[in-house]
Amino acid sequence: MRQKTQGFTLIEVLIAMTLLSMMMVLLFGSLKICADSWEKGENKITEVNDYAVVYNFFHQHLSLAQPLWNDFSIEGNSFSFQGTAQSLQFVSALPASAGRSGLQLFSVDLHSDNNDRFVNVTLRPFFPLSDGASWNNAEETLINHVSDFRLSYFGSADGISPGTWQDEWLVKNNLPQLVKINISLENTIIYPEMIIELKVDGVNNNSNSANAPINFNNPRSD
Repeated sequence: MRQKTQGFTLIEVLIAMTLLSMMMVLLFGSLKICADSWEKGENKITEVNDYAVVYNFFHQHLSLAQPLWNDFSIEGNSFSFQGTAQSLQFVSALPASAGRSGLQLFSVDLHSDNNDRFVNVTLRPFFPLSDGASWNNAEETLINHVSDFRLSYFGSADGISPGTWQDEWLVKNNLPQLVKINISLENTIIYPEMIIELKVDGVNNNSNSANAPINFNNPRSD
């Protein structure tokens, strides 16, 4: 007797191919979900790290702003702390590990370049350098792709009357009590509102009048 050849029928082959296709679709779908979840997690970690950098900058430096007067510049006698809705200037110290000794004048400003907006920080020595000394200003971008950057200040002009929130802190003789910072990014990310308390006594106690400067030969608050 002739031995019959064993094999698959066409229906069996079609069923197997269909099942295999379904398994491949499910497998690649699961891989895509895992990849999207991984990417979202990485983006979230980056977002949290960027916020931590911005918050730590203001918390470490702005909170220790010094109520000093600048009477050695060509602009004349002026209070070191000046703030608008989108810019800020204050004097604070860097840690020893930063390699820049002495008090530094911090300038925080919102800039625009090629349809991109970013917040820059510029550092320069607050006190004049000795003859022959050179120290280049340091400039660094604090955060990129900014859609909105808003500052507001809580305090009173004389340091005695009840404080209020203000959009500017200019031509005053004392520090504000609080600085509120709101930042939104172009990718619709909105940072949690930051409210920084200035820990140093905001009123310049070295002077009996509002316009009396600090003695910069010994700039120590009594």
